[in-house]
Amino acid sequence: MSAFYGPGHRALQDDFDSRRLADLMEGGVVHGELEPHEAGFIETRDMFFLASIDPSGRPTVSYKGGAPGFVHVSGPKTLVFPWFDGNGMFYSAGNIAENSKVGLLFIDFETPNRLRVQGDAALRRDAEAVAAIPGAQFLVEVAIESIWVNCPRYIHPHRRLSQSKYVPDAAGAAPLPGWKRLDIAQEAIRPDDRARVDAAGGVVEMEAYAGMVQRGEA
Repeated sequence: MSAFYGPGHRALQDDFDSRRLADLMEGGVVHGELEPHEAGFIETRDMFFLASIDPSGRPTVSYKGGAPGFVHVSGPKTLVFPWFDGNGMFYSAGNIAENSKVGLLFIDFETPNRLRVQGDAALRRDAEAVAAIPGAQFLVEVAIESIWVNCPRYIHPHRRLSQSKYVPDAAGAAPLPGWKRLDIAQEAIRPDDRARVDAAGGVVEMEAYAGMVQRGEA
């Protein structure tokens, strides 16, 4: 009995003669605790992809970025990352609040290398812990269920040019994102953000914002 594979998986594995390999992956590669080198890999990443499940049962994926080390491994079966200011939807965070199941994909595009982590996530709003990470609105703690290294052969090598200017600094401050200058957003954004619009360059229309995005200025 497999905890990983259902009839659909088995049918494909049999069609392509990979059942033995799949069983090797599940029984000999997938594991439940981070090895020291895996923890070190995670703690040097500046981004990862987060998969969660929305209220309709649909899988969703989002990009999470920060300064290198923004994901902290607090134990062999636990990791924590901060939730920074976004577009106000709290889409992935809301998903987690309703369904704790998550998947995380960490990638090194230069080496290349990648690591999968699956587990159960919870939102943590302890004031002292949140205050320790500049710019964090709250924390997400993941109780790890399974970990495995993925074959990196289809990862196209890329090099990091620079850190995003929007990563919060040591005081938790960051520039106002371009979309918060959109004319259609002015009545929806928080008053403190609205007060920063003029200093950031003023209100813009959608066409101007689209140009900012294309030029990498947003």
